Amino acid sequence: MDIPDWLALLIILICLGLSFFFSGSETALTAFSRARMLRMEKAGSRNAGIVNRLTDARERLIGGILLGNNVVNIAASSLATGLMLAWFGDVGVVYATLVMTAVVVIFTEVLPKTIAINAPERIALLVARPIRWVVRVFGPILIWIERLVRLLLSPFGMRVGESQPILSAREELRGKQADFEVTILHVLDLRELQVSDVMIHRTEMITVCADESPEAVLKAVLDAPVTRIPLWSRTPDNFVGTLHVRHLLVAIQEAGGNLAKIDVVSLARPPWFVPNVRSLTEQLKAFRRRKSPLALVVDEYGEVMGLVTLEDIIEEIVGDITDERDVDLPGVWPQPDGSVHVEGSVPIRDLNRAMEWNLPDEQATTIAGLVIHEARSIPDVGQTFTFYGFRFGVLLKDRNRITSLRITPLTRAPAR
Repeated sequence: MDIPDWLALLIILICLGLSFFFSGSETALTAFSRARMLRMEKAGSRNAGIVNRLTDARERLIGGILLGNNVVNIAASSLATGLMLAWFGDVGVVYATLVMTAVVVIFTEVLPKTIAINAPERIALLVARPIRWVVRVFGPILIWIERLVRLLLSPFGMRVGESQPILSAREELRGKQADFEVTILHVLDLRELQVSDVMIHRTEMITVCADESPEAVLKAVLDAPVTRIPLWSRTPDNFVGTLHVRHLLVAIQEAGGNLAKIDVVSLARPPWFVPNVRSLTEQLKAFRRRKSPLALVVDEYGEVMGLVTLEDIIEEIVGDITDERDVDLPGVWPQPDGSVHVEGSVPIRDLNRAMEWNLPDEQATTIAGLVIHEARSIPDVGQTFTFYGFRFGVLLKDRNRITSLRITPLTRAPAR
């Protein structure tokens, strides 16, 4: 056997090994438990984070794996056919077909998929990094392939929307199953979370003074990006009710537009105070019983800490719910150098959602509170701290309160 034959045989074996890798990876990355993988990422697993980002772009992931698998299988079959023709003549085509079919089906399809289906999480973590590079390399090619498929289908009246994924029904069902598992995980987490974990902090609440004139109250209510607004009287901590914008507008219509006839406090519902240590499961039940979607959160001394809404709890289950009046998270300004300027009062959970970070929120509610907790002191302006894979720099302070921070990720975000 001469050198070219050995080289061809070696390339065939390498291609079959890559086919083994792609087949096992495809099964593992579509069959793992999304709930378990999210739990691993929350526990600090970097590979779990890569897996979750890859499956966020499921169409690109499956396309990259299939493209890579087809390339190596075709290359292996072509080289095998050439070798068999050189060794056995024309009948070598038959031998190559039989041998490669058996090898591909048994060793690069059934075997790796069987291994992966029995340990999908473990295999997914092992292949996460190399598959990330595969998706990066084949990404531009996949874009052109999708465009070509749409172009070929258009003459037959089969219009595929630009945003519609070209996926098999099996992959769509697997995606729905993963989303269902994540939802179940979030529902179970409600028992471990307290109202204080999801509330809107007192400093971020939108409130209106009921002692103002009806004209001033109307202007403040219409300017607010919410429909229910807590009212206070005399002092900002003395809440007297919650006003619904609809009730105010109905009262204005009934008064014939005469705002002087309107008693704003009488239109408001009595304030509802709930303890900050109540679990989200209990609060969800309380919302259903009381038929009110907003409550004021108080600490053990009865001081208002913030407010919680039904939407806040639902978002813990299904993710962010946005409407036409929602705005980007206030107090967060990404910088060109990759750092982020953040107001100290920004809740950690909101920051994690906005930036797709995973900073812990068990010991503190706001980002300033996290820095103080980790530093074990009240830092001065200019001090920097490094923890959880980020560098935190104190930019501004107001007495003992951190008002502005610069947060810099120390590692690049995983590929999506």
